[in-house]
Amino acid sequence: MPLIIPDRLPAAGSLKDENIFIMNKARADSQDIRPLKVIIVNLMPTKIATETQLARVLANSPLQIEMKLVGMDSHTSTHVSQEHMQSFYTTLDEFRDEYFDGMILTGSPVERMPFEQVDYWDELCSLFEFAKTHVYSSMFICWGAQAALYYYYGIQKHVLCDKVFGVYEMETLRPHSPLLRGFDEFFWAPHSRHTEIRTEDIEKHPELRILAASPEVGPHIIATDSGRQIFLLGHQEYDKNTLADEYFRDISLGRKIDVPKNYFRNDDPEQGILFRWRSHANLLFSNWLNYYLYQATPYNLDDLRDGKEDAWREAFTDEKVEI
Repeated sequence: MPLIIPDRLPAAGSLKDENIFIMNKARADSQDIRPLKVIIVNLMPTKIATETQLARVLANSPLQIEMKLVGMDSHTSTHVSQEHMQSFYTTLDEFRDEYFDGMILTGSPVERMPFEQVDYWDELCSLFEFAKTHVYSSMFICWGAQAALYYYYGIQKHVLCDKVFGVYEMETLRPHSPLLRGFDEFFWAPHSRHTEIRTEDIEKHPELRILAASPEVGPHIIATDSGRQIFLLGHQEYDKNTLADEYFRDISLGRKIDVPKNYFRNDDPEQGILFRWRSHANLLFSNWLNYYLYQATPYNLDDLRDGKEDAWREAFTDEKVEI
């Protein structure tokens, strides 16, 4: 089944070139099937690249998914045209009465700032509150995961002496979790961050489970028992060239940056990239869509309006997925 994307979204060309099945909303409306409604809160400055990465992993599923791109009204993006933002992005005020199967919140290059000093923090907090009652399952990525863990559980991030930068081997700690169904005992995951969330802080909250981690860089995938909140401290969605683009950009700007670990063959940028996380990335997002959205959310989200909020809350408190 296809991913439903806005007409003329730049990602469409790249996805079509890769033979990924996409369609526009007009065609989707003509089919007798309800697409899963997923919000993409894109906080990355490289908006188009991030749109394409997430569209790629969401499209690798037999389910039909309608993607809504969301930005921050309190922040002006400087790495993408305002025409692009006005054409494809919406804000919370425009959909706060709607319900959604899922939400993905991306990372953001503000991780060394205190959360409250981020210019869109108040708006982001409103989104976190919105997700409690209007989104069935939310996936938070990198800084987005750190921000959500801080907002919901008071877990602090810690600044690292050295940046975690590269592709790291992760161990599957809870192989029976539906989110990790089909995973190998060990898998690879890209990371690019200056801060960390510590295992001992997560373990103080019995409702949180560490599903995958690395002795070298700590937790990678964390989730609640119900599967309503999933936190990825790495970037399983990254493209093959994403870390290389970051590395060579910083080199060209004269910044000090180490070669990303386990990324180039023999850690030599001249020898090419070892692309070895794609299959688990596709599996992770497919499992999320299937087991935490398609199998769990009501068929007709509109039935939860007009005085039927109790049914929505009951669905949320019913821990259907054991991890």
